[in-house]
Amino acid sequence: MAAKLRKGDKVVVLAGKDKGKEGTIASVDPKAGKAVVDGVNIAIRATRQSQNNQGGRIPKAMPIQLSNLALLDANGKPTRVGFKVEGEKKVRFAKTTGDVIDA
Repeated sequence: MAAKLRKGDKVVVLAGKDKGKEGTIASVDPKAGKAVVDGVNIAIRATRQSQNNQGGRIPKAMPIQLSNLALLDANGKPTRVGFKVEGEKKVRFAKTTGDVIDA
């Protein structure tokens, strides 16, 4: 099945402790159905000092379920994503406005 949310999309969190927060998708794991969103679902991880890193308590963005995310349309409102065929190409579009997301 085609991915409705992709890396670089602006999304809003629909459920959980970070409900209402907005961010950009940094990475997507379609097999697990999760995505990492910048500034959302932050956890503190203790890391050991190395030659490259200082170490200590470092905040890290953890994966969040794709079902708890909604794409932001051109108006900045959460929307569902649909697919339609334009010419020979299958494209994503915002269901609220009908605008094509990626041309």
